[in-house]
Amino acid sequence: MQFQSTDSYVAPPDLTVAVNAAVALERPLLVKGEPGTGKTELARQVAASLGMEMVEWNIKSTTKAQQGLYEYDAVSRLRDSQLGDERVNDVKNYIRKGKLWQAFEAGQKVVLLIDEIDKADIEFPNDLLQELDKMEFHVYETGETIRAAHRPVVIITSNNEKELPDAFLRRCFFHYIRFPDAEVMRQIVAVHFPYIKDRLLTEALSQFYEIRETPGLKKKPSTSEVLDWLKLLLAEDLNPEDLKREGANLLPKLHGALLKNEQDVHLFERLAFMARRQGR
Repeated sequence: MQFQSTDSYVAPPDLTVAVNAAVALERPLLVKGEPGTGKTELARQVAASLGMEMVEWNIKSTTKAQQGLYEYDAVSRLRDSQLGDERVNDVKNYIRKGKLWQAFEAGQKVVLLIDEIDKADIEFPNDLLQELDKMEFHVYETGETIRAAHRPVVIITSNNEKELPDAFLRRCFFHYIRFPDAEVMRQIVAVHFPYIKDRLLTEALSQFYEIRETPGLKKKPSTSEVLDWLKLLLAEDLNPEDLKREGANLLPKLHGALLKNEQDVHLFERLAFMARRQGR
């Protein structure tokens, strides 16, 4: 099994090497990168490329590692016992399977995505060390041990919001998704908008990378945001001349697709003000 670019996803060579290395080593692939660089989409495309189903576990700040294994609903069991429900005789009726359990018991090899692991508390990665290493865990309420019938391809994403423990990092194959350069971005755009005119794309990407490199920018626009912007430009049937930014008009056309906070909008307004003063 070899992962490669798909019809809807452009994977740079170093990324395909990382995915295939993690699959060969049977290690979790830890993927970091700016938000919007396609980390979550990577897992979906790996599943599509390898012909596997995907189990997706989206991590929140309140998520606990135990939830990925299973949850025991003791409250419901107590309530049912008070009502005389016969279900209480089998504790399995009150065990809710987590995403790891679902991946472990799948009838064939699957891709398990643990998305944005850095959102959880610092102990979360350590609490999953043994389960991801041995591919098994114990269910104390039933006394059974759940083992992976087929070792899943584990992909873990992080936005680098907090450092992950060294013990966890040692068990992963690491890859950082660099932001695409202009040539790779053209390939990505071609997948989504194959009929976009070259002059419009050249001007749009030129402005996009200028905006990303503007000193003082709080949030740099991402790949997903430039795709949204291009979609709007095409919908409005704009031409390269319509995109020109100069003098008092330094904000890009339809800038709401690229600039996502008022500080960055004000930054370009200040730059325009300074340009006007210098032009006097």
